[in-house]
Amino acid sequence: MSRGRLRVYLGAAPGVGKTYAMLSEGRRALERGRDVVVGLVETYDRPRTAALLDGLELIPRRTLVYRGATFTELDVDAVIDRAPKVALIDELAHTNVPGSRNAKRWQDIDDLLDAGIDVISTVNIQHLESLNDVVQQITGVPQRETVPDEVVRRADQIELVDMSPEALRRRMAHGNVYGPEKVNAALSNYFRVGNLTALRELALLWVAGRVDDQLDRYRADHGISATWETRERVVVALTGGPEGDTLVRRAARVAARTTGADLLAVHVTSADGLAGGDPVNLARQRTLVESMGGSYHQVVGDDIPGALLEFARGVNATQLVLGASRRGRLAHILSRGVGVETTARSGSIDVHMITHDEVKKGRRPPRTRAALTRERRLSGWAMALAGLPVLTAILSVFREELSLPSEILFFLLLTVGVALAGGMWPAITAAVGGSLLLNWFFTPPVGGLTIADPQNVFALVAFVVVAVAVSTIVDIAARRTREAARARADAEVLSTLAGHVLRGEAAVPSLLARLRETFGLSSVTLLERVGPPTPDDQSQPKDWRIVATSGGTPCTSPSEADADVVIDDDLVLTMSGHLLDAADRGVVEAFAAETAVALRQQRLEEAAEQAKPLAKHMSRLQAGVLGLALQPVALEQVVPRAVDDLGPLHDRVDGDISIGLPEVLADPALLERVLVTLMSNAVRHSPPDQRVAITASRYGEHVRIRVIDRGPGLPPEAYDRVFLPFQRDDHSGLALSRGLAEAMGGTLVPEETPGGGLTMTLTLPISASPA
Repeated sequence: MSRGRLRVYLGAAPGVGKTYAMLSEGRRALERGRDVVVGLVETYDRPRTAALLDGLELIPRRTLVYRGATFTELDVDAVIDRAPKVALIDELAHTNVPGSRNAKRWQDIDDLLDAGIDVISTVNIQHLESLNDVVQQITGVPQRETVPDEVVRRADQIELVDMSPEALRRRMAHGNVYGPEKVNAALSNYFRVGNLTALRELALLWVAGRVDDQLDRYRADHGISATWETRERVVVALTGGPEGDTLVRRAARVAARTTGADLLAVHVTSADGLAGGDPVNLARQRTLVESMGGSYHQVVGDDIPGALLEFARGVNATQLVLGASRRGRLAHILSRGVGVETTARSGSIDVHMITHDEVKKGRRPPRTRAALTRERRLSGWAMALAGLPVLTAILSVFREELSLPSEILFFLLLTVGVALAGGMWPAITAAVGGSLLLNWFFTPPVGGLTIADPQNVFALVAFVVVAVAVSTIVDIAARRTREAARARADAEVLSTLAGHVLRGEAAVPSLLARLRETFGLSSVTLLERVGPPTPDDQSQPKDWRIVATSGGTPCTSPSEADADVVIDDDLVLTMSGHLLDAADRGVVEAFAAETAVALRQQRLEEAAEQAKPLAKHMSRLQAGVLGLALQPVALEQVVPRAVDDLGPLHDRVDGDISIGLPEVLADPALLERVLVTLMSNAVRHSPPDQRVAITASRYGEHVRIRVIDRGPGLPPEAYDRVFLPFQRDDHSGLALSRGLAEAMGGTLVPEETPGGGLTMTLTLPISASPA
């Protein structure tokens, strides 16, 4: 039996018409002669949706009793026994009542698919697991019912049920989504235009990503390697040179010219897996790429142009950014170079050759550490300097019995031994010295540097060439062995770090302790800048605070450290004990980056704990179930109480509330809370010598209360952002304040203070009857 096919209707919000679309498709399938049943549909008393059930067979639901209450759920066994061709099952993310066949409805649907039944279902974007936190940040409402993204992604067909925010709000206002008693609360909370626009964009982007995946699979299945320019993707090639920063920024500007373009950076290493670029430069450039919203990749290949183009075509890139060559004129004559070769083979991919300041400096090979240890190099020099005279003395005794070729072989054997012990330069010295000794003592005429027989000239030249070649190969082999050992050690350290994170041990102190143990440091300290940067803050302990430390005496400023890694503008990882080798910085920077992530995660968890009471209040507010005690309120009474609630800050507020103002309709306690939030924010943003003013005036059938500060103000494009829930900046509490104002029938809007600053205007309706 073949597995059934899953079709999912995806919506941005409730009410866009997912269930209607599902039932309409079910009716069309029935008209085409397919056997269709309704496993479970929620109409929510919407007449037009309920009308589509006429003529469709409904499978009775299963009844369950849980904690004294009766519930109905999808009867999976009944649907399987009925064995239709198509089953319509609403709400893919639904959580089943305990005692059901499965914990989640998507698992029920999976059972039906295994039974060979095609299923059509529905889900909203806010229920996708990967977007759950994003949706909560946008709407302020946590979603407890989620479905793994992979469940939806592996659906055979996904259709987006799209509707503009304005159209959905009209549908809501006409009573086509919720009952009349819920419409006003819904429109002023969850179904605001901003919320719906953001949710719609999330849905469109998620579906677009699914389309990209389908396109990639289609091209792979059909062996299509040519670029299809369905979306701009800019690839920048990095060599590990200092010019990479310039290339990344130029590529980012190229990508920014097209909305939604992707930025990808790629570095090609040699086939032996040993990178030829500077690891410090590559680590910095990777951070730069990721800070610009791009991604970093590393591929292996000896044919650099071929590897670049294979990667570019694999990601369906449309543009490739390369740096101008730093090679000299002779190198250009001998070969075309990576840039020219890549351009010639690029096909439909546009290639940008970017000039940079490093071009005129020429190509400099990266500085590498000595291939052999100091002890081995010293032993090689000792063998060369002592072995040559000793060997000469011994061979002089047997000069009559040995021929010149035999003597050359003995000197070559000594040179190879020197190369094995001490590397290239002692061996080259031995080769040159040996050739001179052979010429002087063993090549006729003896006792001079002239050579009578031309064949002996060739023999001596061959000796030098072979000796140098052997010593060079030994030196390269030793260097590669050392680099491989270094790469293996780094991989083991990074693997340990990854396991450290996966086991949940990524707390900041734990990471610092692991770093200290790995590199044998005496102390490792994470410092955070206090206040704005200053020219001499690197040596001023007062400008830094210790976030976490491990080991002995911590550094109190970056200048006290033997080595440091700058994580961002405010965080620096300092290390004491010994200087770091340049080759170790890549691994240390990985530790530093993970430490920064752990710190952010820790602070987010702390903020989440602090926000729990606010989240509970916000969810009640946005669900429209917050209890309000609306009554006539005299502002000349509530404003002084709010000023007193500011505590020590109350001396910085001037109130100007006329006793002749009409009373407003509000909840006194909530109004006081809103005013305290507005005034405390204003005081925090005002200079110490400037006072905050609070005024009120009548405007038609409303009263406008203004809280005026003389601080830095806000740009108009930031006005909406400060009202997003759970802000961690200095504009805390404004989301709740606006929600409370709207719940009382008012509004809260920011505007610029004439002369500089920000004015928050709270507008409330006038009470129809006096208090």
